[in-house]
Amino acid sequence: MADGSERIGLHNLQPAPGSRRPRKRVGRGEGSGTGKTSGRGQKGWGSRSGAKRRARFEGGQNPIHMRMRKLRGPHMKKSMPFEPFRTRTQAVNLLDLEARFESGASVTPEALKAKGLATRKGIPIKVLAKGELSKPLTVHAHGFSTAARAAIEGAGGSCQLIVDVATAGAEES
Repeated sequence: MADGSERIGLHNLQPAPGSRRPRKRVGRGEGSGTGKTSGRGQKGWGSRSGAKRRARFEGGQNPIHMRMRKLRGPHMKKSMPFEPFRTRTQAVNLLDLEARFESGASVTPEALKAKGLATRKGIPIKVLAKGELSKPLTVHAHGFSTAARAAIEGAGGSCQLIVDVATAGAEES
């Protein structure tokens, strides 16, 4: 080698100096600092042989898996199946519409997906009023916040509500 350094290979790999410490040898006399009780203290669960702390052990306080709500049985209000009734929508803000669409454009779910907005398939789209809108747009969505509807109509645009076939049948019955 030109600079005089040795080539690195499997024959000369070693850890960085000072990164490895020797193993602590416990129970080797009082002078070692870890004699007699070997650093375990006096009495108690931790001093016994085979004592290991569980991964979820929290020092004796009520652990998190016991503090969490219980979802058992039909008789408790908090055991209601709360997930199936949660309404899920994907939000589209006015500032995104302002940045990505030209004046007079028709904003449909397909157009939103093409512009990188509302890309999750099968989830309703709701337009929210974050930001300003200065151009007239015809927006087709499953829902509008009151402020978003006012902002779109105030800019000279219109809001078209999309009613799915599945939701239309549920409303009629």
